[in-house]
Amino acid sequence: MSKARCIMVQGTMSGAGKSLLCAALCRIFAQDGYRTAPFKSQNMALNSFVTRDGLEMGRAQVVQAQAAGVEPDVRMNPILLKPSSDIGSQVIVNGEVRGDMPAKEYFRRKKALIPDILRAYDDLASEFDIIVIEGAGSPAEINLKADDIVNMGLARLVAAPVLLAGDIDRGGVFAQLYGTVELLEPDERARICGLIINKFRGDVEILRPGLAMLEEKTRLPVVGVVPYLKVDIEDEDSLSERLQQKNAVKPLDVAIVRLPHISNFTDFMPLEQHPLLGVRYVQAARELGMPDLIILPGTKNTVNDLLWLRQCGLETAVQKLARRGTAVLGVCGGYQMLGGMLDDSAGTESGRPQTLRGLELLPTRTVFTLEKRRAQVTATAAAPFAGAALTGYEIHTGRTTVEGAPFCTLADGTPDGCVQGSVFGTYLHGLFDSGELTEKLAALLCRRKGLAPETAAPLTMQAYREQQFDLLADGVRRALDMSAIYAAMGLAAPKEERL
Repeated sequence: MSKARCIMVQGTMSGAGKSLLCAALCRIFAQDGYRTAPFKSQNMALNSFVTRDGLEMGRAQVVQAQAAGVEPDVRMNPILLKPSSDIGSQVIVNGEVRGDMPAKEYFRRKKALIPDILRAYDDLASEFDIIVIEGAGSPAEINLKADDIVNMGLARLVAAPVLLAGDIDRGGVFAQLYGTVELLEPDERARICGLIINKFRGDVEILRPGLAMLEEKTRLPVVGVVPYLKVDIEDEDSLSERLQQKNAVKPLDVAIVRLPHISNFTDFMPLEQHPLLGVRYVQAARELGMPDLIILPGTKNTVNDLLWLRQCGLETAVQKLARRGTAVLGVCGGYQMLGGMLDDSAGTESGRPQTLRGLELLPTRTVFTLEKRRAQVTATAAAPFAGAALTGYEIHTGRTTVEGAPFCTLADGTPDGCVQGSVFGTYLHGLFDSGELTEKLAALLCRRKGLAPETAAPLTMQAYREQQFDLLADGVRRALDMSAIYAAMGLAAPKEERL
């Protein structure tokens, strides 16, 4: 079988822009006719996705696969860590939960996962032309380098050339890049084929003297200065700028509660793109105001986030607004919170046995167990969104009993979720991606507010996503020396540029 060529993107820190640079390269290589797949050996994120075969992977590699025009595959992210506390995470290997581990225990065991990583990588490499590999954090964490399986340790295992990216928007980019290179071992430095300055705003000519000095000091080429690109592509967890959005300026005000362990907030990107829906994130009762819709999103720790909601006063604020008729939607963990009771008597959700009262806005009861449901699903919404076709996925622990009308019906006839008055709950992530529910929701909120919905429908989520991928790829292609990157992989650059 043929072996794929590869390129790896590492960063000087978390948030340097590795994920989007990898998505851009996936798109560029696919545009140039190469079968391309993303890969990240170990991802730490609360935003996850369920594949067609019911396995769990990090959402960043899902986005990169979509950019490459291929179906997400769990082999693209063999290890996923979902933080469950400040010192521990749920460990998912090849899409299956291995258990919750304190950080020390995981670090002690992680080298034993190298065979899983290489098996996943080699399988992909036998099916694709190019693998775009994403690193994690920084390769210069000198206290962690001995057991590294995601940065230079992985690059060594798969013989990957490396692009090192620094974030100029945070300041100190020359120190970032020079310091990182200096902390690497000689064989690690030798793997770097180019430096990238990312998220630049302004006149690049001002940077030229600094670029020359950086090249002289590191003896490495700068292969591009990537501008701060204004593209709307899914971000990673709490680093996302969209979570800082506090003000809604569109006719309809949608307030999403930013839970401490919020997960899969990308569910709500289609709402942000709608011309009538102003989406903002709130963390305190004083920020809630009088929205047209309140959303309780998914969470990695439903019980602890419910306690936080109670302690900060948001629970009371949401209950008061709901009883006055404000629409409330709960998704996954947020749906569980809206019920009458959350039974964690086995301690599988929160780490200690307890049973809590929910917000009591839906006639439901949830019992937590060790079993996690993972499935891609299609469904049809019930009233008041009757007929809307939904596509999405379930990824949750806990089983919920319902004594009310369902939110939707799955393709196999199974009811999901609950509706009571203007309060809705569902386990479905990705429920707005098809666009039909978004339109029906906007129409419902308009009627309640006495507004006339716009006649022009926005782009579907898929069309919008494809448009944004092309904008990202075009901007990065213009900024990078793609000939040098192709040469580092041992490939000739395409003779005709797209631009």
